[in-house]
Amino acid sequence: MGAVQQVEDGKFVESNSASSLANAANKSAKGNTLDKDAFLQLLVAQMKYQDPLEPTSNTEYISQYATFSELEQMQNMSASMDLFRASALVGQTVLLNIRDSQGRLTQVQGSVDFVTYENNKAYLSIGGQLYSMDDLATVADPKYLEAYKLAADWLNIFNKLPSLENLTIADRERVEKLDEMYENMTDYQKEFLTDEEVDTMKKYVTKMEGLVAVAEADKENDDGGDSGSDGDGDDGGE
Repeated sequence: MGAVQQVEDGKFVESNSASSLANAANKSAKGNTLDKDAFLQLLVAQMKYQDPLEPTSNTEYISQYATFSELEQMQNMSASMDLFRASALVGQTVLLNIRDSQGRLTQVQGSVDFVTYENNKAYLSIGGQLYSMDDLATVADPKYLEAYKLAADWLNIFNKLPSLENLTIADRERVEKLDEMYENMTDYQKEFLTDEEVDTMKKYVTKMEGLVAVAEADKENDDGGDSGSDGDGDDGGE
């Protein structure tokens, strides 16, 4: 599996993806265990060079082979479970902890686009880059992500409002939108907002209700004044 390295000032810059893949390769190399062929070769060598005066019994050979076969099956089952777990991450938002060759820790967060497999190891594609499954730290809860995004959208509108003293009828749409969003939140989603933010919003809503009431009263007065003026004009003409 290849990785592209960036070059800055004539030096290679190790990307997070390259670090993750390199770490996975090193871990795989260090953690390599004997496969069935290697075990059989050792078994043959043991039989070939055993003491002819005290030969190893067939029962012992069979026991060794059975133990190895059982261990191999457990390793294969563990690898299959890891691959299945990786497949379930597609579409999920994950957090990876990656250490580069200098030991510096970097965190990568993003949605898993797809999973690829090589040599019984899973690699996650995030933002067009591949990362080893070994670096997985956290899988974000969809409920948490939804609440976090909703709070971020709410705060984006909230932070664009003027101070309470400078609030005008022109801000009516944003204030009413904030109030509507808050009322539609679940108790869990409301926990992502501070008490101070909620109290300030309620003050905005209260003041806006007063501004709207004044604006509507002024409009009614204007409409009534216009009607009276029209009637007086008609009477004078007659």
